[in-house]
Amino acid sequence: MNALAEILRWPSAPSDRLRLALWTAREIAEATGGTAYGEFQVSGVEMDSRDVRSGDLFVALKGESMDGHKFLDKAFANGAVAALVDRPIEQPHVLVEDTSSALELLAKAARNRASAKVIGVTGSVGKTGVKEAIFAALERTSRGAAHRSIRSYNNHVGVPLSLSRMTPRSKFGVFEMGMNHAGEIAGLTAQVRPHVAVITTIAPAHIENLGSEEAIADAKAEIFEGLEKDGTAVIPADSPHFERLRDAAQAKGASVISFGKADHSDMRLLDAIPLASGGSLVTAAMGGHRLCFNVAEPGEHWIANALCVMAAVHAAGGDLGSAGLALAEMGGLKGRGARLRVPVPGGHALLIDESYNANPASMRATLSQLGQTPATRRIAVLGAMKELGDFAPAFHAQLLEPLLASDTDFAVLVGEEMVALARELGKGAANTLGKPLRFAHCGNAGEAIAELEEFGLTGGDAVLVKGSNSVGLARLVAHFGAREG
Repeated sequence: MNALAEILRWPSAPSDRLRLALWTAREIAEATGGTAYGEFQVSGVEMDSRDVRSGDLFVALKGESMDGHKFLDKAFANGAVAALVDRPIEQPHVLVEDTSSALELLAKAARNRASAKVIGVTGSVGKTGVKEAIFAALERTSRGAAHRSIRSYNNHVGVPLSLSRMTPRSKFGVFEMGMNHAGEIAGLTAQVRPHVAVITTIAPAHIENLGSEEAIADAKAEIFEGLEKDGTAVIPADSPHFERLRDAAQAKGASVISFGKADHSDMRLLDAIPLASGGSLVTAAMGGHRLCFNVAEPGEHWIANALCVMAAVHAAGGDLGSAGLALAEMGGLKGRGARLRVPVPGGHALLIDESYNANPASMRATLSQLGQTPATRRIAVLGAMKELGDFAPAFHAQLLEPLLASDTDFAVLVGEEMVALARELGKGAANTLGKPLRFAHCGNAGEAIAELEEFGLTGGDAVLVKGSNSVGLARLVAHFGAREG
């Protein structure tokens, strides 16, 4: 064999002998306790008829106001080869008593048959971005044999759906877990059963339901309850709740890897140098070794995220070199940091899309990022932060300091909760240059679009769009982003 043939030879693995189909009719029936009608194989699992692709199993879920059985015709028209249903139909299907319970059973079967190293990710801020970065690193390590939950499929439906899509050939699986109330992550981690459990950070998201940051930390720490034997917990060393998280992990028999700036961090930041591209050149220490890598995403919060990713990849047995390359190539996700170049008079404006989620910690982080972004003018479109309960007025008013520190020229505040911040700005607050900050307070995204159009974007502007998803600022992003070029 010549040298070129040796280089091109793909190493074989036992998983290569596994069939390519995700599920057969018989396997679905056995997993769910249902009855199969028809012989078929499926290559995917989907619950939204609009997203069905050729070869999928369509799961007809029933909710309080929606019944997936009403969309069976559309699902089959879009390419579904079979459906999971609770009533007989003419097309190939598996008949079960309850489709939601059947999906969880299918997920359980997928997890039981998997030999993959499984990573679970939760946290108040950054879990989707960290999940995506861990996946990108492990996909490189495994030559495409990594699996992840897509989008923000992190709840009681999204997690089992994501698990059911994991093939037996997967070498790694990365799953995001979210919550609004105590006890929810406990149920999700019992399904995922991670070998590595990651908590990105603790912040006052969902404090309306939980009452305190300590309660939020305890709710996030439920992820350790599902850890496999000899599992590893990856936690933020700089968090004021570090000891609380560490003790919770160790109580479940987990090893702990911490990340951050603190001296006791296992994955410890040594230095971070801003890059001309907006990212950072990071130097970190881990176990007597030094790591140096680029982080494409801008902002100090992404430096912390990168340390978290490196710690998780190390815990999962992945390659840190691959992780470094993945972090250097990461692009912003839609609604979570995507950067759009919008043609405007005089050139282009930069639109930073953070429209999917917002809480006090992430607001501060992204406003700091805006302040470090080179721009002729800085504009902040800030939507209300939801699920803060009685804490909402104080948390919104406290955005005054980071907003002024960002040297923003114009702020568009959207939503009733933003009254508290508008009141503070109305007192004549000035930025670090002593210039009063111009602002407008709107009731909805439509009004915000009108305010921004009237203000008039010009070349060199940087526009941050940040708010809770329910505020609907994605509409504003779509309006201006449609001009991208």
